[in-house]
Amino acid sequence: MLSSSLVIQMPPSMQMTDEQFFEFCQVNRELRIEMNQFGEISIMPPTGSETGNRNFNVALQLGVWSEQDGTGICFDSSTGFTLSTGAKRSPDASWMKLERWNTLSSEQQQSFAPICPDFVVELRSPSDNLQPLKDKMVEYMKEPGVKLGWLIDRKYRRVYIYHPGQPEECLESPDKVSADPALPRFVLNMSKIW
Repeated sequence: MLSSSLVIQMPPSMQMTDEQFFEFCQVNRELRIEMNQFGEISIMPPTGSETGNRNFNVALQLGVWSEQDGTGICFDSSTGFTLSTGAKRSPDASWMKLERWNTLSSEQQQSFAPICPDFVVELRSPSDNLQPLKDKMVEYMKEPGVKLGWLIDRKYRRVYIYHPGQPEECLESPDKVSADPALPRFVLNMSKIW
């Protein structure tokens, strides 16, 4: 098993269209694949069981809140989005207001939707380097419509909070993290995440 991402650089003459990249991902469903704005493809190893469980707990708590709130929808870690830069990213968990989701055509919703969610979460795996994840969070914060991002670093028990146009904020070993006002009344209980 790979211990970190494998980055593949494609020559300009071999760059994939959005449709080709989507098809490439569909025939390689067992892999976690992203593409940056320069066309470099990252193939990431599957998460370990413990990280998968922690990611599930993030998604579960977000999903329960979303069902009660009723104003948006959640996405899991296998969902790809096409950012305005052309990058294709898959946050570990995300949420989007229905009014934004419903502006997309059915075809756009079935592919890597050309939109960034309102809220994105990345969970650092033991094999992940922190800086590339921070860079990804900064990339999300430049996208239209994004309101909030969390980067959860279990190794050092830190949660990095991102808002568009604002400096990163770091919480040290919090018991709970609130998403107010972007996601009213959503509070992530960290006891099953650490």
